[in-house]
Parts: sequence; C-alpha cells; structure tokens
Amino acid sequence: MFFAPAHRSRAYVPARSFDRSFERFLADSFFAPATTGVKVEQNEEAWTVTLDVPGVTREQLAIDVDGTVVRVQTAKDAPRQYQAAYELPAEIDAEATSARLENGVLTLTLAKKKPVVTSRQIEVK
Repeated sequence: MFFAPAHRSRAYVPARSFDRSFERFLADSFFAPATTGVKVEQNEEAWTVTLDVPGVTREQLAIDVDGTVVRVQTAKDAPRQYQAAYELPAEIDAEATSARLENGVLTLTLAKKKPVVTSRQIEVK
C-alpha cells in the first residue's frame, strides 16, 4: 500500500466568499418572498405602493389598514391568489388613503398620519 500525504494550501481551500455568494443566490432565487411587481415611493404626505395583480377585479380585492400595517389579499375565487402585508415606518391615515385598480395594476396611496402634538408650554411663576 502506498501512502501519499496531501498538503492542503490556501489555494486548494474553497473561497468562503464564493460559498456565501452561492448561498445568497440560492436563497434569493428559490426562497425569497414574491416581491416582484411591487414598487414603493414616498413623499412628505403619503406612500405610494404599486402592485401588479393581473386578472383580478375590484370585487376580488380586500385592503385592510391597521396602524402601520397594510394588508392586501384576494378572494378565494380569484384567478390569482395574492396575500401580502406591508409594514410602514409610521402610522397610516385610513381616512385619507385611496386605492385604484387600473389594467391589472393596483395603486395604493397611503396617507401619513399627522402626529398629534400633546405637549404644551407651562408658565413659570
């Protein structure tokens, strides 16, 4: 029997960054949430969320606003099932919020709630 010792140098060890890049590629390709077709824009007054929901009618959509979370889901009989929740960094004003469905694109205009100032100045005597 012939024994030949193997000398492993740094050149033969797989690069750790390649392993992490490959893991990231697999995670993004196969296990990432379906966020394609979602676009979020912001200005001083509102957030504008644009979602692609082709083949879904207005009657098949349900939109719920609760504090900082907006939930969008389709009815069970809709041809395309969609269910998602988006958490925004500030409270949403549900009264000033609007939704528009046009050519398979749902546009949500989520108004920012104005902060209520509860502080007041006290006179020093």
